[in-house]
Amino acid sequence: GLVIDGRTLNVIFQGGLEERFLELARHCRSVLCCRSTPLQKSMVVKLVRRQLKVMTLSIGDGANDVSMIQAADVGIGISGQEGMQAVMASDFAISRFKHLKKLLLVHGHWCYARLAKMVIYFFYKNVSYVNLLFWYQFFCGFSGNTMIDYWQMVFFNLFFTSLPPLVFGVLDRDVSAETLLGLPELYKTGQ
Repeated sequence: GLVIDGRTLNVIFQGGLEERFLELARHCRSVLCCRSTPLQKSMVVKLVRRQLKVMTLSIGDGANDVSMIQAADVGIGISGQEGMQAVMASDFAISRFKHLKKLLLVHGHWCYARLAKMVIYFFYKNVSYVNLLFWYQFFCGFSGNTMIDYWQMVFFNLFFTSLPPLVFGVLDRDVSAETLLGLPELYKTGQ
């Protein structure tokens, strides 16, 4: 692991040593920045996003973490004694740090699986709809006649095909929460 403080981060950012810092950080399993300013925290996140081209996740519990949370791809705010500023600026909010494991491994896996299935469903729905219109044009000699009334088209998307996304969004759980917590390797299968 690498532990680095605010003074050292100042030297790194002012001296143009970002490349060397990233090279050192890539060889570590974890990097901890302590006693750093909010600007330094966000600069580290932006540096990692820009140079390594990876997805970043920031976790904070106070007002001094807001810029870091906003700079990351995914921001998680922990509600606590320092106030609600981090929670208000974050994408997800948890009450304790220990809930992070369940948020990532269980809800992250479920959300990824649901979104993957929904993308396939939307492609199927739209391809079947456009296919119907395409073949109708052969029937009417490419005259530009509309086969479906405007209101029917709106109802098709709004009422007739909205039940599967709602059912999948509420009920679909491909693996139980206990299994996902017991086997963290399952998180990588979707990737």
